Amino acid sequence: MPNRSTDALFLLIQSLERSEKRNFKLFVTRNSSSSELKIIQLFDALDKMEVYDEDLLLKKNPSLQKQQLSNLKAHLYRELLNSLRLLKQDENIDIQIHEQLDFARILYNKGLYHQSLKVLEKIKELSKTNNQVTYLLQALFLEKNIEGLHITRSMQDRADRLAAEVEETNGRLTMIGALSNLSLQLYSWYIKNGLARNSKDAESLDLLYHNGLIEASKDCKGFYEKLYRYQCKSWYAFIVQDLIMYYRYCQKWVDLFHQEPKMIDVETAHYIKGLHNLMSAHFDLGNYQKFRETIQCFESFSQTDIVQQNHNNLIQVFVYIQIAKLNQHFMEGSFTEGLVEVPLIEEKLKEYELYLDRHRILVFYYKIASLYFGSGDFDRSIDFLNKIINWKVDLRTDLQCYARLLHLIAHYELGNYDILEYLLKSVYRFMSKMENLSTVEVEVFAFIKYSFRLSPKELKPEFEKLLVKLKELEHDRFETRAFMYLDIISWLESKISATPVQTVIRNKFLENQKKVSARSAQNSD
Repeated sequence: MPNRSTDALFLLIQSLERSEKRNFKLFVTRNSSSSELKIIQLFDALDKMEVYDEDLLLKKNPSLQKQQLSNLKAHLYRELLNSLRLLKQDENIDIQIHEQLDFARILYNKGLYHQSLKVLEKIKELSKTNNQVTYLLQALFLEKNIEGLHITRSMQDRADRLAAEVEETNGRLTMIGALSNLSLQLYSWYIKNGLARNSKDAESLDLLYHNGLIEASKDCKGFYEKLYRYQCKSWYAFIVQDLIMYYRYCQKWVDLFHQEPKMIDVETAHYIKGLHNLMSAHFDLGNYQKFRETIQCFESFSQTDIVQQNHNNLIQVFVYIQIAKLNQHFMEGSFTEGLVEVPLIEEKLKEYELYLDRHRILVFYYKIASLYFGSGDFDRSIDFLNKIINWKVDLRTDLQCYARLLHLIAHYELGNYDILEYLLKSVYRFMSKMENLSTVEVEVFAFIKYSFRLSPKELKPEFEKLLVKLKELEHDRFETRAFMYLDIISWLESKISATPVQTVIRNKFLENQKKVSARSAQNSD
């Protein structure tokens, strides 16, 4: 990936849609002055640039002086945000409530206490309806301020009722804050390390997770309390590979939004993330039919205005739908057909490079590499694996490790024996350093090293021995992660049967679908 520009103003302008640019110019020219005309000139200049270059900017626009550029940029940035705020105020409930809070404060400053209290009542109702607890507390504090400093005669028991409301809201915010913190900590642990590698990881996660908070929150009724509780349980279950628990709480996460549909508009990103995790849970459990149904639900949702008219939502939906489509090809064993998706993904990765985090890009590279490997194109697989290997090792150390292992196996498939000995030592050292070396990897390393001395006739029995050993480890708690990242079992079966690996996986898929159909027919009888 190329280095991204770090100029905040340039990035903001690059993110604007055509209608937003037009609205900005209308907004800023209403009360035009010389400074406003200059910021339009600066806006147009930055809008035409593909990469931010200050020297080129000043050279092409001699009326913009270097000494005044910093102030002009700050002024333009502020005006852009003001124009966007006016344009987008109906799209977000928090912007609407914030505007009402501003009105309440203005009325209070004018000495119009009763009018201010009326606006605050409206804010409280709006906040409760849309689960906006933080804004509810702000409204309550301004209301307390008015009642404490002025005699409004609005209600005899106002003090007691306000005190009770504040106490209840504070309690909710404390719980929401604690649960959201735990959810973030668990997700952060996963982004850095991936799945639990050993008992040491499991113990540190248990220490983080089993702190009494989850138990204390089990009777909470509020939307956000439930949302963050379900997220905590989902992240924890996924990291320790309790896939049934992971599925159960991903489903609760999505169902929560279906029970309060208006919250899909309020917290769209959380809903999208919930659907993504639910698809991942079905994928991990091999629930193909449910997986397909959830994709269809997601694709239908992706066509709604709330996605199509929001750039952030559009990007997130692209990421998760494309990941799901790649996962579908992995389930079906249709690797070659899946390669059709790659040009679109590469095009969108370039288009969205300003907005995508490195974690998502790493995931795409690994999945695309796996797709090429499964289709038998080991050279292209190595190209994408090199993109991961050459990346700074500061997140998803699990992907870094398994990218190197798949890279090693791809070279083995190509018969590049001259570099395999070096790669074996390098990958072994790296995985050991990252504390990512399980019995599965040790057995694979030992086999590849030993196989150098074997004739083609001697290889098949050794592949069979390795397959038996690894099948015994499939359900070991700390070995399952190896099978999640790399379908080593199917690869071994393909070597033994001299059949392409995608054919092996495809046959397993079709056989499983037959069993599912037979069970369905039996149940219907």
